Amino acid sequence: MDESRRASFLPLLCLFFLLLAAAAPGCAAYNPRMLFLVKPDPIVLQDHHGSLLTGNLTVNILYYGRFAPAQRAIVADFVRSVSAPTTRAAQAGPSVASWWRVTSLYRGGGARLRLGRQLLDERMSLGRSLSLENVTALAKAAGHHRGAITAVLTAPDVLVDPFCMFRCGVHDHASAGAHGRARYTYLWAGNPAKQCPGQCAWPFARPVYGPPMPPLVSPSGDVGMDGVVISLAALLAGTVTNPYGEGYYQGDLGMEAATACTGIFGSGAYPGYPGTLLKDPATGASYNAVGLGGRKYLLPALWDPTTSKCRTLV
Repeated sequence: MDESRRASFLPLLCLFFLLLAAAAPGCAAYNPRMLFLVKPDPIVLQDHHGSLLTGNLTVNILYYGRFAPAQRAIVADFVRSVSAPTTRAAQAGPSVASWWRVTSLYRGGGARLRLGRQLLDERMSLGRSLSLENVTALAKAAGHHRGAITAVLTAPDVLVDPFCMFRCGVHDHASAGAHGRARYTYLWAGNPAKQCPGQCAWPFARPVYGPPMPPLVSPSGDVGMDGVVISLAALLAGTVTNPYGEGYYQGDLGMEAATACTGIFGSGAYPGYPGTLLKDPATGASYNAVGLGGRKYLLPALWDPTTSKCRTLV
């Protein structure tokens, strides 16, 4: 990048850090297009020795707004693939399960996820415009929190403040029970197809800022849903390794297992380039992981605590 272009991008970088630093404590955001425009120092996530999520966990999904059955299948198949047995996950290429196993390298040995309840709120009970407080209310109303993570996914025409500004999704925790002593975790990710594909479905959409590059072909053929999977994957990794804001993260910026590796999907990645990826010879789609039934996904790199580096599948 030449000096004039670098100078034009630096104000955007500064704005990003100011916005992220202003995020509510314990609430971690994810945006795959928030890339470093200059090479950062090596990231080392500090273990704050708080509780992590380990053992068997259920992922309950609330679809808010209209999601077609084929779209819900993309998400459901991904969650089922995360902790699939080795014999079932064996595919031609790196698997979703092998991606998730990086989280088992963190203190506590990781979590095994299974798909739980899938709830539909197609009538949008809280309206078409939501706040993060509304998201918390939706997660709480979904119930069945013990041993579970509740994922609230919003449709392309649902506005969530501040979706697209610097967040493609968040994960957080809240209190439950008669005396509010029990804590439960939840996350929210939005479908960016209509609102900000260049930010939250990158690299399957042309970026709205930063180094330009042509969009890649998405593995599912649905750019918005592939963006949802990228965000969901990152947020699930952040949830199990830093569920209550006292696990693995770096400083006030809240870098976590996936956000420490933002914009990295394959080896050789750099700002504006996702790295070396696999390509489906039949469709031309780019991917780096294969799930159950041969479904292909693009998943973010995860920070490896044994090497203090971002680990990619390809």
